[in-house]
Amino acid sequence: MRPKQMRSILTFRTTTGAMAMERLCREHDFPGRLIPVPGKISAGCGMCWMAEPEAGDSLYEAARSAGLDVEEYYPQIMV
Repeated sequence: MRPKQMRSILTFRTTTGAMAMERLCREHDFPGRLIPVPGKISAGCGMCWMAEPEAGDSLYEAARSAGLDVEEYYPQIMV
């Protein structure tokens, strides 16, 4: 089992939104990856974007600027 680390998490209402975040991040070389939502978080589609905490605010703003359906933003959560 991996040791838990502090991360930033963005959850989405739909799988389409989560996939759009992945596309946005790949196009702009933003950090992070798409993962299943950790058990301690509840999200509509079951997928989320995870990145280092220092990238969280920038990723959240990029997602909102792009009009993505961000459900929740967790700037620092232990996962």
